[in-house]
Amino acid sequence: MSTLSPERPKAAATSLRTGADYLRSLNDGRAVFVEGERVKDVCKHMAFREAARSVARLYDIAAAPENREVMTFTSPRTGGPVHRSYQIPRSHADLRQRRMFHEKWAEATFGLMGRSPDHVAGFFTGYASVPEVFAKGGQKYADNVVAFYEKMRDEHLYLSYAIVPPQIDRSKPAHKQSDPALYAGVVKERDDGIVISGAQQLATGGVLSDWLHLSCIHPLQPGDENYANCLAVPMNAPGLKLYPRRPFALRADNSFDYPLSSRFDETDNYVIFDNVFVPWEHVFIYRNIEVSRDQWWKTTAHTLGNHQAQVRYVTKLRFLAGMAQRMNEMTGNAATPPVQVMMGELAALVSIYETMLLGQETVSEIKNNVLWPSALALYSAMAMQSEFNGRMLEMVRELAGGAFITLPSSLADLESPETAADMERFQRSASTDAKHRVALMRLLWDFLGSEFGSRHAQYEKFYGGASFIVKMNVYRNFDFKRAGALVDAALALPPVDTAE
Repeated sequence: MSTLSPERPKAAATSLRTGADYLRSLNDGRAVFVEGERVKDVCKHMAFREAARSVARLYDIAAAPENREVMTFTSPRTGGPVHRSYQIPRSHADLRQRRMFHEKWAEATFGLMGRSPDHVAGFFTGYASVPEVFAKGGQKYADNVVAFYEKMRDEHLYLSYAIVPPQIDRSKPAHKQSDPALYAGVVKERDDGIVISGAQQLATGGVLSDWLHLSCIHPLQPGDENYANCLAVPMNAPGLKLYPRRPFALRADNSFDYPLSSRFDETDNYVIFDNVFVPWEHVFIYRNIEVSRDQWWKTTAHTLGNHQAQVRYVTKLRFLAGMAQRMNEMTGNAATPPVQVMMGELAALVSIYETMLLGQETVSEIKNNVLWPSALALYSAMAMQSEFNGRMLEMVRELAGGAFITLPSSLADLESPETAADMERFQRSASTDAKHRVALMRLLWDFLGSEFGSRHAQYEKFYGGASFIVKMNVYRNFDFKRAGALVDAALALPPVDTAE
């Protein structure tokens, strides 16, 4: 039976974390390297400052008194309010409340921060809801994962994760790489813990988080035991180093021309463990290939974490549809039949995702007092995401036509005394002035065509991994037995009497 036993002692409640609390916590000496230099303070560096402020706004939203009912529930351990992203769903109503929490945060970032603090929170909520999976490696590991979940929940902390091995030589398993410490794994065992060395990816949002969760979602083979771990380390752990891809905010020199790049680039990170010590209490799986696999598929971790991801994705699609319709209205095309047909197709696709999200709740089932979101509805949506996301983006590009490539070079063209008159005369639309028209088109371009937008297109295409992996998840969850019964019934139909 899934419980949080053994009963842990009560603890004092902590106040809900505010944005200011969060920003102060980031200046903790974490090792982040950009353009060959170590970042002194994440909150002050141009690459991360605005993204950190965007996360801070999420904490302020959750802490606002008027949002208390939607955003929090009562911690069973402290009696204080904690984020619903850490609520173990026991009923359909609980899962619906989790969705409402995720929606509130996703709308604040327009669905553009895929690894906001509520994402990996879902995975640890799933781990803690079925701790007996971890107990297969030893009861202490089940106790550890529950205790760590409670710490994250009650202290309102932000986890990111690195769960994919590097793309160095995928033709060989982890233990047959040229260097045994290329992939993040155990290099030493001590009485008080273990030592990890090697690299892992993608750690999206890692620069902005409090803790890093290390595990491996890729299949492991016999001999890979040193890499079959599940653990957590604080972002300022000695020896932990983050190498972000080029942050888009560095090139976003103003928020008018780059309204999204400048605010919502959470960055993806290559993580290197250089003899990082992990105490036993933060180790949840140790050198166990079977449990390393089961943590994803025999707990609610993967479905709860990706339920949040689908809430975010649906919010992002609504944002895209809203921008496209506003563009059509601004250009005077909204009433033309060809545009309405294309917008109808876009709306149909968005509505399918919305409905499949609700299906994850309504077709869910309760097992051992834990509600499991519908895996079939979830993985079907994820399979479609890799196929149709590009189609939806292409539809909006078609609607925009040449508008993106005839925009002024920057905000300066709209403000310079020498050019402002021309801009106002020729860049306006029938319904709005030049600045408002250009602002909308810049918003769309940053979503669709900028470096930031291109990264998002790639991100959504491979969000659940390679498309064949996601489709295999659908295959495993579809009720072919019920479908086959219809075939049997059709084949068993009695002959039709053709006599006149």
